[in-house]
Amino acid sequence: MLTLVEVVGVRIEMPSNQPIVLLREVEGTTFLPIWVGSTEATAIAFAQQDLRPARPLTHDLMVNLFEAAGLTLTAIHITSMVDGIFYAEMLLRGKDGALAPLSARPSDAIAVALRCKAQILVELDLLQSAGIQIPEPGAGESESEVEAFREFLDQINPDDFL
Repeated sequence: MLTLVEVVGVRIEMPSNQPIVLLREVEGTTFLPIWVGSTEATAIAFAQQDLRPARPLTHDLMVNLFEAAGLTLTAIHITSMVDGIFYAEMLLRGKDGALAPLSARPSDAIAVALRCKAQILVELDLLQSAGIQIPEPGAGESESEVEAFREFLDQINPDDFL
């Protein structure tokens, strides 16, 4: 079963300065942090801010190639995590209407999905096992508890999820 998520943004995990893309369940309170490379973090941030460089970045080029080939990115699925590494698929629809999955790193898939306005979906089992519950303020949680969680996010590292 898949659940729809949205990109909250890119954060930097301290003290290692490792970028994290933070996804949030649209119909819930679960967040999924995914460690990404700095290039992918920049590409995701650019797409979120609708920034267009003078020359296309790699992810922009991928979108241009899809368009030139008559392919449409319908959604991305973040499917699993094995040994602390997340896996994803990009679902492409061809001119004939057939869907074809394309294996991708979640960071690349997210960067392209944002550019294509495609849905980002996560396997529910994965979200439940690797996600973090953050209650919305006002849902019985105080601002200090939410701030404490934000401090926790600043301190986590990839090994915490192994």
